[in-house]
Amino acid sequence: MKNKTLVFTATYNEAGNIEKFLDATLKFKGIDILIIDDNSPDKTWEIIESFQKSSSNLHLIKRSGKEGLDTAHKNAFQFAKEHSYKNLITMDADLSHDPDLIPKFIYELENRAFVIGSRYMEGGKNDMKLGRYILSFIGNKVIKFVLNIDCEEFTTSYRGFNLSQLEKFDINNVNSKGYSFFMETIFQINKLGFKIFQLPIHFKIRKIGVSKIPPIEIFRTLKNLFMLKIKG
Repeated sequence: MKNKTLVFTATYNEAGNIEKFLDATLKFKGIDILIIDDNSPDKTWEIIESFQKSSSNLHLIKRSGKEGLDTAHKNAFQFAKEHSYKNLITMDADLSHDPDLIPKFIYELENRAFVIGSRYMEGGKNDMKLGRYILSFIGNKVIKFVLNIDCEEFTTSYRGFNLSQLEKFDINNVNSKGYSFFMETIFQINKLGFKIFQLPIHFKIRKIGVSKIPPIEIFRTLKNLFMLKIKG
């Protein structure tokens, strides 16, 4: 394996964004990119395959159908470990996460086990519409209070994992589905004694395509939150 860092994103009907995403990530030297696509009806995977012809560091796993975001991230962890990557960086493919921050994630992961991009810490920005912003902001505050973890952001997928330091962390022990998966990941990492390091990010609203997050997801996350607290 040539590169130490694997950048991962999951796709489903991202044909309108994936070309710009790949242009923005493939420009960086010293990283590999993994995309797991759930057989997108808009054929996102065909665009990825066309990029693979000139990019040997771009990997695609095309699954047979829509298997869920949490399983895609678990598959990415498995791929990273099987191919002996030191770092795994996860992010969204709709350009809501700025790819230009990838070098900052890599830099911080030199001496840290876990890094999360935060919209809600000092220096962070969030372009969500007001109603959704309020729900997300309050939801993250409630999670912080209930779990008693020093972190302002629990639900974004823009994260960095130093796999060589996180040997004790088993992603398969994270049982939550959907976006609750991201919250429980932090819970499990914190429970193992690792520090949560936050990096300010500017979360941008997608310009093309439809968000995959149903409005009810915040309530599902809060339900799963209290289940986590009870189980400890």
